Amino acid sequence: MELNEYNQKAINDIYKNAHIALQSISDLIPSVEDDDIKNELREEYEGYEKIIGKISTFMAEKGIEPKDINPFKKAMMWSSIKMKTLFNSSKNQVAEMMINGTVMGINELTAMKNEGTNLDEGVLELLEELLALEEKYEQELKKYL
Repeated sequence: MELNEYNQKAINDIYKNAHIALQSISDLIPSVEDDDIKNELREEYEGYEKIIGKISTFMAEKGIEPKDINPFKKAMMWSSIKMKTLFNSSKNQVAEMMINGTVMGINELTAMKNEGTNLDEGVLELLEELLALEEKYEQELKKYL
C-alpha cells in the first residue's frame, strides 16, 4: 500500500529529524574531550542509527525515496558546532548544545503528532518511537549540565 502525499512528507520529516541528530553527533564527537559525555554521544548515535534503519526500511517498503538534509544546512550545522566548541568543549557546553537540538526535534515531532490526525499507523509508530528516544536523551543529557 502506497502512502498518500501527507504521510510521505511526514515520514521524510521524521527521517530528516533523526538524520540531523545523527549528523550533529558526528560533527560534535571530534571536539569532545570528556569521556563520559563522549560515551553518551556514542550511545545516542547508535540509537539514532537504529531508528534511521527502521525508518529507511519502512520507506523502502512503501517505495519512498528518503530526502537527505540540504548540503547548505549540513554546512551550517557543522560550522555552528565548530564555532561553539572552539573555545569551550566542556561537558556542560556539549550537553547544552545537544539538549537544545534535541528539544527542537521533540518540538517538531510533537507538533507533527498533534497535527497528524491522518497519519498512517506505521508513520505514527515511528514518530512516537523517535519522540520517546529524543525525550529519553534529553533527560540523560541533563546529567552533564
